Amino acid sequence: MTGEPSSAVQDYLKAIHGLGGDGVMVSPNEIAGMLAVRAPSVTGMLKRLAKDGYIEYESGAGAKLTAVGVAEARRVIRRHRLLELFLTKVLGLDWSEVDAEAEALEHAISPRLEAAIAEHLGEPLEDPHGHPIPSATGEMRHRELKRLCDCRSGFVTIREAADDNPARLRRWSSLGLRPGARVEVMSYEELDDIFELRVDQDQRIVRLGSEGLAGLRGEPES
Repeated sequence: MTGEPSSAVQDYLKAIHGLGGDGVMVSPNEIAGMLAVRAPSVTGMLKRLAKDGYIEYESGAGAKLTAVGVAEARRVIRRHRLLELFLTKVLGLDWSEVDAEAEALEHAISPRLEAAIAEHLGEPLEDPHGHPIPSATGEMRHRELKRLCDCRSGFVTIREAADDNPARLRRWSSLGLRPGARVEVMSYEELDDIFELRVDQDQRIVRLGSEGLAGLRGEPES
């Protein structure tokens, strides 16, 4: 490996990490789905990443990040999430807009600018969607979270919101379903797949199906 890896390599490493590849084998089909590319092109890239020492690759089994791959993936994730927070906190963009913008910028900023952004933001721990931001040395907090759509009763504090669907993010925001919000799952109608939630902040009642809640994860109260 010489110099900084290409944008394509960084995208693959970030995708593998996002699929859990820092700890387990991830299949080529999962990676293809994450990156919206064809499976044959994934196989070729995985062989290249293995040759460069970023992953362990087994044909038919998939890929797992090496220590070098984890470090590089988290470096890119750190830049992406810092940029998302900068775009919302400093430039005032809506949280539904910043994922695509950060995706375009994450490959372009220098380590110096990354450090300046992190310092300006006070070395934040989370991005606007609640996802943990890796430290400058690559440490990343791990939390045991549960999908909100898997909770059938009780109180849940939302911690993370998937950032891949701008329309859904805008909808969640309008309903008060953002990281930090405490909600009560009041009932679940299995036949119609409808959850009735009470948002603690303003006591509003929200009725959504599993698809409408997909991507929200939180900490249930015992």
